[in-house]
Amino acid sequence: MIIHDLLTPDSVIAPLKANGKKQALQEIAQRAAAITGLPEREVFETLLQRERLGSTGIGEGIAIPHGRSASLMRLRGLFVRMEKPIDFEALDGQPVDIMFVLLAPEGAGADHLKALARVARVLRDRATLDSIRRADDADAIYAILTERAAQAA
Repeated sequence: MIIHDLLTPDSVIAPLKANGKKQALQEIAQRAAAITGLPEREVFETLLQRERLGSTGIGEGIAIPHGRSASLMRLRGLFVRMEKPIDFEALDGQPVDIMFVLLAPEGAGADHLKALARVARVLRDRATLDSIRRADDADAIYAILTERAAQAA
């Protein structure tokens, strides 16, 4: 499972304007619904339910919101760069400006975990993260993510 398998150019959102975690998840759910065909409310509730278990903010301005849906047939991802960092209740207390949203089929099991690990590994690379933060637009971010992920594979 590589990032290219999870993302399409239209699943990269940059910049996303939101004032907080809940608003960001609502905006993400709207875009995810258009990409996956899932109902927007279902995506929002799935992501929010996971956040209630504990923040998916992993530190250094990064969050990986994720969840499972019985309606999905394959793993899907969305990448988000926030216009301004928001409080995401991250482990290190720092605001989040980078999110990789992962939506998985209900029975994805090990594939879901492998995808989470791959995404975290790519986003923990300082050079990749710096390039993403400096990128001009969503197309440039998509190119960075898919190129760096392919190199790491």
